Amino acid sequence: MPHPAAPVAGVATKYPSVSSVEATDGHRLILGFGSGEQRVFDVTPLLVFGRFRELAAPDVFRKVRVAFDTVEWENGLDLDPE
Repeated sequence: MPHPAAPVAGVATKYPSVSSVEATDGHRLILGFGSGEQRVFDVTPLLVFGRFRELAAPDVFRKVRVAFDTVEWENGLDLDPE
């Protein structure tokens, strides 16, 4: 039996850490990761759910920052890589 802390085959054990974020038009985020990789994430599909509706306002959406290796808005919403 594997040790409880041992990684499971085929399962990622570490999520990528977000090192930078930039909000763009169209509710997209340009994310920089600790590995040096950059990706674009479209937040639009989330804007119909609960408190994510608040991010539909461009001035609220632009108030995004990196907090604890993930993305967080001033209103307390976050996107965790998990």
